[in-house]
Amino acid sequence: MTITHTEIYRFSIPMEPFTIATGTLSHAQNVFIRVHTDAGFYGVGECSAFPMIVGETQDTCLIMAREFARLWKGKDALDIEARLGELHSFTAGNTTIKSAFDNALFDIAAKNAGLPLYQFLGGEKRVVESDITIGIAGHHTMALKALDFKASGANILKVKLGKNAVEDVERIKQIREAVGPAMKIRIDANQGWTFNEAVFALQSIAQYDIEFCEQPMRTWYDDRLPELMQLSPVKIMADESVYNHHDARKQINAGACHYINIKMAKSGGIYEAKRIHDVAASYGIPCMMGGMLESRIALSAKLHFVYASPNIRFYDMDTCKLGHLVDPCVGGAIYDGYHLTIDDAPGIGADADEAFLADCERFTI
Repeated sequence: MTITHTEIYRFSIPMEPFTIATGTLSHAQNVFIRVHTDAGFYGVGECSAFPMIVGETQDTCLIMAREFARLWKGKDALDIEARLGELHSFTAGNTTIKSAFDNALFDIAAKNAGLPLYQFLGGEKRVVESDITIGIAGHHTMALKALDFKASGANILKVKLGKNAVEDVERIKQIREAVGPAMKIRIDANQGWTFNEAVFALQSIAQYDIEFCEQPMRTWYDDRLPELMQLSPVKIMADESVYNHHDARKQINAGACHYINIKMAKSGGIYEAKRIHDVAASYGIPCMMGGMLESRIALSAKLHFVYASPNIRFYDMDTCKLGHLVDPCVGGAIYDGYHLTIDDAPGIGADADEAFLADCERFTI
């Protein structure tokens, strides 16, 4: 099946400002692609650039997307390994935009097989309940937000920390006191703490029943994670420390994490995400499905992957609920409260709204 051309869109989604330890965003800096084939159908892919984490911007993604599209033109869309190998040979890194191209190929392959993607990947549906994220703000504001989420039916909170360790402890204290003992609370420092701050914060907040802490320190302190693991009463999840299955193997062998967060924007898509999943599973290390600020298009691809990945035990799949002011997706995954479901349309089962695309900058290669 030959790739004939690729459409690339600047897919900016306006949103309420969202703050983490490394910065604030007012738009989801996304890119949407359609990889067309001579079979008369196309595959879709979406990625969300998060420059302060992955180092890619929407503009760099758009530039690389045009290069990738040129590499693939006239090539076999069903040879996924070869097509992804060409991208990796062309450039190191750039995993965010690679994930959109990866997803488009899997969409094509599943559509060609006449199967929803999760069945193409050998999976089956199961219950998936996402957490909901509270961005960094004042103690009182965050506690009120937690109460709002509880009232809306949320059972799992993910709380962004990492600005100031002492204030972070107070944030968690007030949130726990506000929501009571039943809600699960997990935290994400987004690399915001030093080693000593991480020790202080994790030992101080353990009394508030914290499920785990994502990425407490900058990746250049990965060599100190085994020591932190010994001192922390809160379990540690590797996020920015794991981009690929080699990172996963190294972190696990070093005794540096209890869990691993898989994100398409880090792994470069489903192909490498599966390898991370399988390495972690072989060591008995559960994983979480995470994300950046994707719309329901990329969310749909992630849900299919979750259905096919039994070692994913935690779900941070609230990206569309984090203040998106527009929903540019038709079809695809839907939220029933904080539970996710999707129908059995072939492929990813989601596409972009044509009315939204009409206002997007477009490139055709």
